[in-house]
Amino acid sequence: MLHRQNLLRSGVTLLVILVILGGVYALWLRYQVEPVTRDGKVRADLVPIAADVSGLVTEVRVSDNQVVKRGDVLFIIDRPRYRLALAQAEASLVGQQTSLAQAIREDRRNRAMPDVIAAEAIEQGRARVDGLRASIGQAVAARDLARFNLERTVVRAPIDGTVSNMSLQPGVYLTAGKAALALVYDRSLRVEGYFEETKLPAIRVGDRASVYLMGVADEIEGHVQSIAGGVEDRERGGGDGQLANVNPSFTWVRLAQRIPVRIAVDKVPANVRMIPGQTATVIVHPRADGRSVHRSLPW
Repeated sequence: MLHRQNLLRSGVTLLVILVILGGVYALWLRYQVEPVTRDGKVRADLVPIAADVSGLVTEVRVSDNQVVKRGDVLFIIDRPRYRLALAQAEASLVGQQTSLAQAIREDRRNRAMPDVIAAEAIEQGRARVDGLRASIGQAVAARDLARFNLERTVVRAPIDGTVSNMSLQPGVYLTAGKAALALVYDRSLRVEGYFEETKLPAIRVGDRASVYLMGVADEIEGHVQSIAGGVEDRERGGGDGQLANVNPSFTWVRLAQRIPVRIAVDKVPANVRMIPGQTATVIVHPRADGRSVHRSLPW
């Protein structure tokens, strides 16, 4: 009887050890071999909106987090000032045109009386006409520029998007070229998964991917759109920030670099809202086409 109990205990212990080893092996496959990462982010392109002319903001027509369409008016800059500038440019053009008309009449009269008018005076009249014609060209350009600036006092959305981090209010003075707000380009919404380089051999462009946002159980369907062409080399200085720079994590012996993999979103559940910056888990499902991946040891 005692012998049977010892055998039973040994069998149970062995079974527990096997279960533990099986679980450890399954976890190792899950997090070290299979193309899965919990280090994913929802990303979208940001479009800074800056005024093309300087002046006081007289009207703001959008609010923070508002969805806008391309061509919608975002805000308006001091239009009366630029209307006056256009009127001044138009008046200057009219004055130049009047002076040119008078100069042309005088030039024709002078050339019609070469015996009475000195050749030098005739030549000066022609030069004056040419100079006024050049001045009219400049006046036309100044008028067109004033008209263009007046049009640019109405700042419109260049894309469909969502207003982000909006704090602009009437009365604020804006300088030309300085961003006043930003639009989140909704069509650029995507997920970027940062996979360890040891998992890249199992990932190919076009593979189906499942994305799970933190705290959300519903699956977001997508596919691998592209894999980063390079990452920052920390062992060599002089990086200018043009390549992705993702901090690696300690895995076994070596530090595995993190490679950004872009996931295009194909289908989002109706009750799920994707917000740029959210944390996501990305699971890539490699295609079963008989392609084998030969892996080396991680040390």
